[in-house]
Amino acid sequence: MQLVVGRIGKPHGVRGEVTVEVRTDEPEARFAPGSVLRTEPGAVPPPADGPGGPFRVPAELTIEEARFHQGRMLVAFDGILDRDAAEALRGTLLVVDSADVDPPEDPEEFHDHQLVGLAVVTPAGERLGEVSRIDHAPSSDLLVLRRPEGRTALIPFVRAIVPEVDLAGGRVIVDPPAGLLDL
Repeated sequence: MQLVVGRIGKPHGVRGEVTVEVRTDEPEARFAPGSVLRTEPGAVPPPADGPGGPFRVPAELTIEEARFHQGRMLVAFDGILDRDAAEALRGTLLVVDSADVDPPEDPEEFHDHQLVGLAVVTPAGERLGEVSRIDHAPSSDLLVLRRPEGRTALIPFVRAIVPEVDLAGGRVIVDPPAGLLDL
């Protein structure tokens, strides 16, 4: 499974640097100089014709330098030397393979890809659906539950409502307050 760790934004300056919308909890590790990130094929813009002909987004980009500037991450990639090449990267998703990501050390912490696809059940064992994705809201993360009838429900990922995550058993136990799944 491919995990998105960033999305390339607009160019910064004229030497090929770009802004990156960071989508990882470990930007220092993911964007360390020398790191190689794959690009998401479905997210790339069409080739741009520049002075040197059409530019194609490479399948992989190597980090040359990364730094934070005024709250934004700025990244220079190997081989991206000017503003035109940087502009052609705009909108590209940067991904890593989930197999290359170490599991969290804290047993109460989970990566999104570990939760997606797990069955959601009540403490009594009643099946409520399946985790389809995780939404990261300002107040708490939300499990997006795909209900058996096709609807979706949002479940705050807090201990009071989600007392147990059983990765080995392939399930998330939830104890929703009355009416939560009807919203």
